[in-house]
Amino acid sequence: MQYSEIEQLAELLKSIAHPIRLKILCLLQEKEMTVGDIRKEVRTTHANVSQHLAILRSHGIIDFRRDANFICNRISDRRITELIRTMRQLFCDREERPDA
Repeated sequence: MQYSEIEQLAELLKSIAHPIRLKILCLLQEKEMTVGDIRKEVRTTHANVSQHLAILRSHGIIDFRRDANFICNRISDRRITELIRTMRQLFCDREERPDA
């Protein structure tokens, strides 16, 4: 890997390395969601969810589309979906963990 690629990857990982952003990405793996839907799941304020979505959007991780009065958020890069899926398998699924 080139140093510039390592720097870009480090920035990407920093942008998702927050509990709320990881939770948002886990939720968005399955379907598009509005800010209100995400807020209910992560149990925080609308403003807080919007800030985290803005960070993910600025790094090109998520995108959105307008549906009438709603903004539907989705993961824009399938590599992120695969990364989250792999992390869940390695660290969250008890039957997959070596110490389980």
